Amino acid sequence: MTSTEPRAGDDQDLTEVADRAAPRPVTEHTLIHEGRVWDLVGDVVDLGETQVLREYVDHPGAVAVIAVDDEDRVLLLRQYRHPVRSELWEPPAGLRDVADEPPVRTAARELAEEADLRAERWHALVDFYTTPGGSSEEILVFLARGLSPVPDDERFERTDEEAGMVPVWVPLDDAVAAVLAGRLRSPSAVVGILAAAAARARGWDELTPADAAP
Repeated sequence: MTSTEPRAGDDQDLTEVADRAAPRPVTEHTLIHEGRVWDLVGDVVDLGETQVLREYVDHPGAVAVIAVDDEDRVLLLRQYRHPVRSELWEPPAGLRDVADEPPVRTAARELAEEADLRAERWHALVDFYTTPGGSSEEILVFLARGLSPVPDDERFERTDEEAGMVPVWVPLDDAVAAVLAGRLRSPSAVVGILAAAAARARGWDELTPADAAP
């Protein structure tokens, strides 16, 4: 039988499981390809007993918004994603590509631009790395409530893939069921919907202030 007890001599504190920043020395950094939005880079990383080359996408990061209305419905947008050749249902989202802009302000801007909505109440919901083995992309997911429409004369003109986005309001319970059934596969939708459901189960009373997002 396999034991689940800590190994003798294991000095790791198992009372709290949490990721931690632990950068290793980089002895060489190479720009392999400079892209329009993100770059492909290579680092030679010193691991102590050996050095390894790791190539990855250097990404500016992004935000996503789980907008929940007074009927406990979540807003999703259908958007074409060419790398996976699929139309995915996603929350409003966008790159953190404005220098020094607070993440919650980026989130509010994306909610207005993509969904023509404003929110009175903002909280940081969850944050995650999309592909930590091959990309530095981190997505900060915000919860937006107290929603109201952006006035017609202040609305953003959407272009390219965003021009064809289709909005839908989905009951949060139905969205959770869609995630667990594998019908929703966008990472921001999967993580954000499940986090919102967990927050609701706690009565929305253990939320993180929006300005405390990383």
